[in-house]
Amino acid sequence: MVAYGGQSMSRRLRVVLVRRPDASFAVSNPRRWGYSASPDLKLAQKEHDAFVALVRETGTEVRYLDARQPGRADAIFVHDPAIVTNQGAVLLRMGKPLRRGEEASMGTLLKRLRIPILATIRAPATAEGGDLLWVHDDVLAVGQGFRTNEEGLRQLSNALQDLGVRTLPVELPYFRGPAGCLHLMSLVSLLDDDLAVIYPRLIPVPFWKFLKKDGFEFVEVPDQEFHTMGPNVLAVAPRDCIMLEGNPVTQRRLEDAGCRVRTYRGREISLKAEGGATCLTRPILRAQ
Repeated sequence: MVAYGGQSMSRRLRVVLVRRPDASFAVSNPRRWGYSASPDLKLAQKEHDAFVALVRETGTEVRYLDARQPGRADAIFVHDPAIVTNQGAVLLRMGKPLRRGEEASMGTLLKRLRIPILATIRAPATAEGGDLLWVHDDVLAVGQGFRTNEEGLRQLSNALQDLGVRTLPVELPYFRGPAGCLHLMSLVSLLDDDLAVIYPRLIPVPFWKFLKKDGFEFVEVPDQEFHTMGPNVLAVAPRDCIMLEGNPVTQRRLEDAGCRVRTYRGREISLKAEGGATCLTRPILRAQ
């Protein structure tokens, strides 16, 4: 039986889900998927294997979501179809129509791992994991943009109410519009109870003020490293993290803030498909 829970973004990562890229990931029409180019499948699998090895080096147990999902290129980004709370999982509903169906596959695996399903987000609601950020055990920030709507926020709030969790809506900027992908976690990652890496140019001011008042210190990502996913950093323990290589300024600033930083090569699995280290993982268990 796999233990589960950990309403945190930075406690020690004990168990995580990943999905190795398959033939569906090598899209022939990258524009349809919002990719910058068609990924090379063999290189993508090699990068993903190296990424998983890096995660395992931290002492994290890795489980695979390996059910067939033909035609779902984004299925490697397992962070988005569900969240896992201390009492079980909430299955979400993708805001990107091409991703609909990933939720059911995730739910089947979670049930097999004996993780209860607390709730399932239903139409017309949409909610994606990339918009959901545990600020504290009892505070979940919920990005409100083109992937997670107001009804998604309402259903999430209802689902988490009995757990004593308060949802905090965070209005996201327009950026590239409905066709683009801008999650809350595109702009901020939490690496400790009092440390966040942020892209200040786009982070909503009220949320910046909320985190500041809450005692957070900020590591700022420069403009030139936003598009290489500088803010998308996976904490495997407090101030111990994994990020995409090629962000030297952000990496140095994180290290100056006392973080241990590991980097992975992600030209195919991240840069072409616009999904970073957090997107590639679904934490199942975080513990002190």
